[in-house]
Amino acid sequence: MRITRVYTRKGDDGTTGLGGGQRVTKDSLRVRAYGTVDELSSHLGLALAHGLGARLTALMPVIQNELFHLGSDLCFVEEDKAKYPIPQIEDRHIEQLETWINELNASVGPLQNFILPGGCLGAAQLHVARTVCRRAEREVISLAQIEDIGPLVIPYLNRLSDLLFVMARYENKERDVSESQWDEKA
Repeated sequence: MRITRVYTRKGDDGTTGLGGGQRVTKDSLRVRAYGTVDELSSHLGLALAHGLGARLTALMPVIQNELFHLGSDLCFVEEDKAKYPIPQIEDRHIEQLETWINELNASVGPLQNFILPGGCLGAAQLHVARTVCRRAEREVISLAQIEDIGPLVIPYLNRLSDLLFVMARYENKERDVSESQWDEKA
């Protein structure tokens, strides 16, 4: 893919083009879904800019790249995926997320109670990314109720939000920042 111009003026009427060429409104469920995935990737970039530890810094570009796969998966309607060789979410992507969850969770240990989002700057940004990931998942679920989507999109987002939670805990542990627990009696 080569992008030669940033603007086309085609969206000035409030529409945008899907990967297969169909024009839809910019507030359509499909555009909202992949737009939130794009927002999530930007939050991961912000977490990186805040300075994460070496292990998480190594994982972030991989995840951001997979989010581009997920965005292309959502940008094309299912009927068009047979016509275009687009990257999509595969089982291997979800399996990798699960491997990382297990690896990082073994380091932080089990939860004793719910924790309050926060800690060091990188961990706090990962918590924000986690909530944006959950919103993306909700938007994709809404889309899936009216249109077909890739079968692994929802499981990927579900697993990714779990990974982001564990990553936030891991980053706090690596920085020796204690987690604030929810005080249900306060």
